[in-house]
Amino acid sequence: MKKVVIDAAACDGQGYCKRFAPEVFDLDEWGYGKVINEEIPDASRPAAEAAAEACPMQAIKLL
Repeated sequence: MKKVVIDAAACDGQGYCKRFAPEVFDLDEWGYGKVINEEIPDASRPAAEAAAEACPMQAIKLL
């Protein structure tokens, strides 16, 4: 299992994270990305990686 974090200062609320991996990410009340569960199951890893690559602000980090 890997962990994922979103740099809140870098996120600009475009929502790519939730579009690519809704099982990993959600949006907060202001529309900014948030992590649902920090530890990513192996089955969700490709979607989380795609979300990280799609993020225009590079705010998503897989650790």
